[in-house]
This record gives sequence, C-alpha cells and structure tokens, in this order.
Amino acid sequence: MKRSKFLKKIRGLSLIPLFGLKACGTDSQQDTDRLKQELIVAWERSEKMTITNVEQMPPGLFAFKYTNEAMTFSEQWRHCVVYTCSQLAARTRMKNPYEGIKLPVQMPKEDIIKELKNMYTFIRQSIQALSKEELLSSCDFAGDTIPTWRLFYALENHIIHHRGQCVVYLRLKGVIPKGYYGW
Repeated sequence: MKRSKFLKKIRGLSLIPLFGLKACGTDSQQDTDRLKQELIVAWERSEKMTITNVEQMPPGLFAFKYTNEAMTFSEQWRHCVVYTCSQLAARTRMKNPYEGIKLPVQMPKEDIIKELKNMYTFIRQSIQALSKEELLSSCDFAGDTIPTWRLFYALENHIIHHRGQCVVYLRLKGVIPKGYYGW
C-alpha cells in the first residue's frame, strides 16, 4: 500500500489522526475541526448512554449501595459530574461550573439527570472553545503527560467505568438494563 493511501486510512481512525498530524507537522484547522467534531459526537453518544442508564433506576433506589463501603447509585453519578468538570477545567483553564458549589452527597433522580446534562454541555462547550494549539498542548494527567485532546478520552473512560458499575446496581435491584448498541 502506498504511504499516502495508508496515511489517509489511518487519519480516519480515532486518536491516531491528531497524533499522526502533529508528528508529521501537517495538522490544519480543518483537521482540528474534524477532531472536535469526533469528540463532540463521542460525548453526545456518552450522554445518551449515561442518561439511559440513570433513567432506568427507580427514583426510590438512588440511595442504594451494595455494601457500606460503596457509593450509592446517586453518588456514582454525582462523583462523575464533579470529577469530570474539575479535571477538565483544571487542565484547560476553563471556568469550572462547579467551582464554589457543593452538590449534596445524595441527590434525587431529577437532580442527577439535570447535573449530568449540565456536565455534558460543559464538555461540548469546552471542546468548541479550545483552539488548535490548546488541543495539541500537553497536560499532566494520572502521573503522565498527555495531549489535551486525549484528556477527553481519559475522562470518558472514567465515566464508562462508573456507568458499568451502575449497570450492576440496576441488575442487583432487578432492573434489566437496556442494551448499548453501536457507538
């Protein structure tokens, strides 16, 4: 396969396009816009899956936890909101929408859904607001230095972890989780 054809194919794969572009010194505003669009689509899908998960738990069971040491269903999602926004704001110098705000430890279903929607809005706004240089710049995360664009994937991975835990919470309460198909 010719190098140019190979590069065109590899540019279409998640995570690789920007790394390859930066390494080759050929990144453009069009490539940055494409990356931003990819990130926004990924986070929109994440929001849909998260809200589907949360909506399935009956309101009276948001304080459920399977052991005394575990977080409740509500705390799982509160943690995601606070952690995601604080990590993103600290590394992108965006204003944290939760700065100076202390969310209650236990929150009712409608408040969790509202805060999750606020979090996803903040993420999408952050993606749009970052310049090409800011997306390509490095930040420290989890003891490593990563490109800022990769931070968005790391934060989504954290949400996936908690969403998976919440699927177990649903099952433990007799709720059959709706399947997640496609991405």
